[in-house]
Amino acid sequence: MKKALLIIDVQNDYFDGGKHTLVNAAEAGKQAQQVLQTARKRHIPVVHIQHFSTNEGADFFLPNTHGADIHHCVSPAPDEKVIIKNYPNSFRETALLEYLQQNGIASLVICGMMTDVCVDATVRAAMDLGFTSTVIGDACATRNRELYGKTIKAEEINSAYLAGMTALNGLYANVITAAEFMEL
Repeated sequence: MKKALLIIDVQNDYFDGGKHTLVNAAEAGKQAQQVLQTARKRHIPVVHIQHFSTNEGADFFLPNTHGADIHHCVSPAPDEKVIIKNYPNSFRETALLEYLQQNGIASLVICGMMTDVCVDATVRAAMDLGFTSTVIGDACATRNRELYGKTIKAEEINSAYLAGMTALNGLYANVITAAEFMEL
């Protein structure tokens, strides 16, 4: 089964100094970099997903800003596909599905940011579209959230969402670490 690596929204605004920093973005970025290097060595096609915020009131990932640029840790090579999106689901109103189908890709290796928003939306859509997915859990990051007046830590959110992807014997995705991916 032909596979591709999807790197979702690893962009400057999520890193220190950005407009929407995430917890452990640098560490997740390092893991994504290792996964990317391994994919390149194995000649696995790479697709970079880049989010541009176009909704009114958006304050990060604004088009034509440094914050919206793909972070240097996973800079696209000239032969790698970059797909622009405006919604959490990387398939919504983009050329992603067409590109994957044209290239005979049926299996996805996914990493990126934010675990509970764009990564989750894309993984669930991929399953609905018939793809099998493997998520590199330690190459994903998010931020703390507020719920019922309490702070939910990013690490808890990451764990909960990654565990949810593996529900029902991996219905949505198999979740592994970057080290496990590199050993496959």
